[in-house]
Amino acid sequence: MNRKKKINNILKKKLKKSNAKLHTSNKPKYISKAERAKLAEEENAETS
Repeated sequence: MNRKKKINNILKKKLKKSNAKLHTSNKPKYISKAERAKLAEEENAETS
C-alpha cells in the first residue's frame, strides 16, 4: 500500500508542476516603489 501511495504522489506532483507551467498569470511584473520613483524622475527630466 505504501509503495502504491508513494508512486501516486510522485505522479500527482509531476502533473501539478506541468499544469502550473501551462497556466501562467497575466499579472504585471512587480516594480518597487524606488524603481517607480526613478522612472517618474527620468520621465520628468525628458519632458522638461
